[in-house]
Parts: sequence; structure tokens; C-alpha cells
Amino acid sequence: MTNFESFKIGIKGLQANKTRASLTMLGIVFGVAAVIAMMSIGEGARQETLQQIELMGTNNIIIKKIKPTKNSAKSKASFSPGLTLKDGYAIKELNPLVDYITPQREIKSQVQYKSTLLEAMLVGTFTNYPETFNTKITHGTFFKQHHLDSYENVCVIGAGIKDKLFKFENPVGKKIKFGNLWFSIIGVAGEKKVSAAGISGLGLRNYDDDIYLPITTMMYKMDKVEQTESTFGGVSFMAGGQEQAKVVDRSSVEQITVKIKNSDKLKQAAQLIKRIMERRHYNVKDFEVILPEQLLEQKQKTQRIFNIVMGAIAGISLLVGGIGIMNIMLANIMERTREIGVRRAVGATRKDVLMQFLFEALTISVVGGVIGIILGFILTSLISTYAEWKTIISPLAVVVAFVVSVAIGLLFGSYPAKKAADKNPIESLRYE
Repeated sequence: MTNFESFKIGIKGLQANKTRASLTMLGIVFGVAAVIAMMSIGEGARQETLQQIELMGTNNIIIKKIKPTKNSAKSKASFSPGLTLKDGYAIKELNPLVDYITPQREIKSQVQYKSTLLEAMLVGTFTNYPETFNTKITHGTFFKQHHLDSYENVCVIGAGIKDKLFKFENPVGKKIKFGNLWFSIIGVAGEKKVSAAGISGLGLRNYDDDIYLPITTMMYKMDKVEQTESTFGGVSFMAGGQEQAKVVDRSSVEQITVKIKNSDKLKQAAQLIKRIMERRHYNVKDFEVILPEQLLEQKQKTQRIFNIVMGAIAGISLLVGGIGIMNIMLANIMERTREIGVRRAVGATRKDVLMQFLFEALTISVVGGVIGIILGFILTSLISTYAEWKTIISPLAVVVAFVVSVAIGLLFGSYPAKKAADKNPIESLRYE
């Protein structure tokens, strides 16, 4: 008897017990669907993390202004100038690994265009901002060095500001107002697509609602626009233990991004930057040094743990499906003992019987795997739509899920098939 004939007999055996075969298949179906869904969630999260880290620049070191701790406030904090543009210049001069610096001085302000008002983050920066943060300019151009030198009232708006204020019209050449100052729009930045995970997990914000200005214009022409809630960026003078006055440094900034020439030297450069900053700030912790590369490693480590847990759950589902196949196959063999005896009596070999039941188990796992793949695609689509998680189904996930389902059928079907093949033909014929 050929393997094809054994396969046809196995299919007929499954057709005779359709309900039982379908229920046996469910464990494989849900296990495969779970594997595909979990792997697609993991791959989507990995890709999203990479995209969010790219917004920060993988070759960058970020220095952010923070509030000094209570302990440092009692000692030398009153003499710390806070994070200033002078820190950036000092880092550039003292650290040979630095390519260039990009400061950010930030102000929240009401933006007016005609009768429309909205709140936006004004970011004063250098001309190299687009190169530092991989920002594309979709309309117009970014401001140039001569704009900084002459403190010009020009700006580049984010994609979100364009959509809210200008919708279908070209904003380049239009004027918008911050406080009592009018600014000409010379460019529009491309969409950044910052996710909720990037905002909560990486400390990012919606950069599409930012407006970029020459930092010199912000420092010297926007005193009335600046909000006063950020008061720890200046120098305090103490008398009798009480704070008497605060002189705000015009060069105060919220963030300095340092571009490193060689990505292999990031950690070495970060250590040197930290030492320079500690010396300039009298060891006051009013700044933090952030490496996007380290954030990426941390996120990927967390993601790996998540993938392992989810993979284990999906694996357990497949294991349960495999045990179900074995149980049903053993029950089938008990019910079909007389059939096995008849087949052996008319000339079927042990191999013929073994292949028949093995084909039955493989058919259940293969059909269950195919249905599970379809269900996995549906589940992934539902997760992406309703949970708003980014999911990516990779060919590897489909192949792995299908191969595992076939392996489960082969593994858990082998024992019942062997048991059927080993039955004594005479005893099987007498079985009631």
C-alpha cells in the first residue's frame, strides 16, 4: 500500500468524525493565531521604538535641563548658571569627539493667524537642527545663518501647526503672531509621527506642534513673550540664607544636543561631557545626560522580556493543542481497534497502519495551522485597529507558526500511530 492510499484512508477516518476532528483542531488554530499575533505585536513595537529613537538621533547625546535636587539647592546650587548656551560652546571646545551642537530654547506661547488662536511650543535653535534630528522641510526652507546674525523674525512651522492654521493653503510667506511680534513663515517641517509610547516611555512630545525660530531672535527680542514659570535657569544671589534676586541668563536653554563624529565613541564622549558639565555646574545636578542608544537598549531589553512571556503563552496554547491531538488519536485507536485488526488481516503492514494514523494527525495540524494563520491575520488587524498598537506580520512569523504546528502534529501523533501499528492483529479482531 502506498503512502497516498494511507493518506486517503486517514482522511476518510477524519471525515467519519468531523466534529471530533474539528474540536481537536481548535488547540492548534488558537495556538498558531496566538504565535502570529504575539510576534506581530513584538515586531511592531520594535520598529516603532527604532523610529522614535531616530527622532532623537542615534548618533546624538542629549543634555537636558532639570530641577536641582533639594540637597544640592542648599549648597552650591545658587551659583550654578543652569543649562546655558555657554555649556554647549565649552563642550564643543573641550571635547574633540564632538562634531557640532544644537541648542533648544523653548517657550510655550499663544500663536495667532487671522482670528485663529492656538498654543504651540516655540523652539529657538541653530541652523543645523534639521540635520541633527533628521527633519525634512516639505515647503520652503529652514532659516540660515544670516537670519541668526540679524535676529530676524522668521520661523519654520511643524506639520501639525500647518494643518490647524492653514489647512489647504501654502503657509510660506504668511505672517503669524507671538505676543506682540509678527513672524514670517519661511518653511514647513515634515510630519514626525511621535507615538503615545514615545511620549510616555522616551520623554518625547508632539514635535508637529513645534515652531522653530532663530535662537538669537528668541533670546534678544522675545522677553515679553516668555513665560515665567521656568525660573531655575538663572543665577541666584543669597543674603542671610534667603533668595534675594534672580538674574536670568539670556543664553539659558532647555536642551543641548551634541552630535558625535564617531558612533563607536558615544559612551566615551558622554562620560567626558558629564565631567565637563559637573565642573561647570559645581557638581549641582541641574542637568541630565541622555544617550538615545542606551534608551534603545533598555526598550529592546524590555521588549525581549515581553516577547518571551507572550511566546511562552502562545507555546503553551500549541502544547495544549498537541496534547489534544494525542488524546483524540488514542481515543480513535481504541474505538477503531477492530478496524485495525481487519486491515492487518487483509494484508496491511505495520507501516501502513502507522502512516494512516500519522497522516490523520498531520492533517489535523496542517489544516489547523492554515486556519490559525488566517485567524492570526484577523487578530492582528483587530489589535491594530482597536488597541491602536503598531503591528507588523513578518513572513518569518507565519513560517515559524506553521512549522511549529506541523511539528506538534508529527510529535504528538507519532505515539498514538505507533501504538496502533503495534497492536496484535488477532487480539484486535476479537476486540469488542
